[in-house]
Amino acid sequence: MPAPFAFTLPPELSAKEPPERRGIRRDQVRLLVIDRTTGRIEHTRFDKIARYLRAGDLLVFNSSRTLPASLRGCECGATHGPCMEVRLAERLPDDSWLALLLCEQGLERDDRIPRLWKLRFSISGTELVDLIYRLGKPIRYEYVSAPWDLDYYQTVYATEPGSAEMPSAGRAFSWKLLLDLKRRGIDTGYIVLHTGLSSYMDDDLDRIHPASEEEYFVSATTAEKITHARKNCGRVIAVGTTVVRALESVADSEGRVSEKQGYTRLKIDSQHRLIAVDGLLTGLHEAEASHLDLLSAFLSPETIRAAYEEAIARKYLWHEFGDLNLIL
Repeated sequence: MPAPFAFTLPPELSAKEPPERRGIRRDQVRLLVIDRTTGRIEHTRFDKIARYLRAGDLLVFNSSRTLPASLRGCECGATHGPCMEVRLAERLPDDSWLALLLCEQGLERDDRIPRLWKLRFSISGTELVDLIYRLGKPIRYEYVSAPWDLDYYQTVYATEPGSAEMPSAGRAFSWKLLLDLKRRGIDTGYIVLHTGLSSYMDDDLDRIHPASEEEYFVSATTAEKITHARKNCGRVIAVGTTVVRALESVADSEGRVSEKQGYTRLKIDSQHRLIAVDGLLTGLHEAEASHLDLLSAFLSPETIRAAYEEAIARKYLWHEFGDLNLIL
C-alpha cells in the first residue's frame, strides 16, 4: 500500500507556461471537483464553477499581490565575478526578511554557508517595495519554460504587495466570471496573507520549515460577511490554502471570525477540526507536500489519492499555471 501522499508526477504534467500562452483564457483551465460527503469526483472546466456553488455561498480570496521577489546580486565592481540569487521568503515581525541564497549556475555550493539568511534593508515601507518592483523578477522554478512577466503571476483582484509567490488558487478567476458569480448571489470577501516560498530548494530545509510564519489581515468587513453567510446557511469557501490558514487562525472555538492582524504558523492536517471554512479551491500539489496534509482536514487520504490518480491519468496540469481542485 503506497504512502497516503506518495505518487509520481510525470514531468510533462508540470504547467510550463500560463494558460494564456497555451491558447486558452485564464478561466478555461480544468477543474477537478470532489464531494466531501460522498468522495465523488467530477471533471469540468473552471468557467463552469458556478454549477457547484449556490446563492448565499461566500468565496474568500487572498488579495495579496506578488512581489518580484528574486533579486540578483554580484560582487561589487565585478563584471564577470561570482553572482547570487536572493529569494525573499517572508517579511518577519521585526521588519527584517527571511531570504534564500542560491549560487548561480556554474558556481559550486559551499555547505559551510547557510542557505537561509535574515536580511535587513537600509530602507523600508513603500520605498523598499518600489525598489523591489524595479530591481526584482518573479521567482521561477525549473519547470517553468521562460521568464514570464510579473503580470502573469498576479490574480486580477490582487491589491496589497507582499507575497514571495503568487497565491495561485485564485489565478483562474477573471473579472467576467467574478461578476457572473455576483449576479447569481454568490458573495465575495477578501483577506490578506503574504505567502512565503513554497520550496527552499533543499529537502532538509523544507522539512525544517514546513509552515512559514506568514503575515495576515482579516478585515471587519470580511468577518461580517462570514457571520452573515453562516447565519443564512451559506458555505464559506476558501480560495487557496492561505485563506484556510488565515481564517482558521483567527476563528474562536465556535467558528466565529473577527477582525485581526498578525502572524500565523498554524499547521493544518487530518487532526485539525475545521471551524471557519466549509470548502476549498486549491491547485494540485506535489507528492508529500505540506499542502496535502492541509487537504486531509477536508478529505480522507484515500479520497485525495484516488482523485490525484485520476487527475494524473487524465493529464491535469500541476503548479501555479496549472489546473485546479474544488472540494465541497
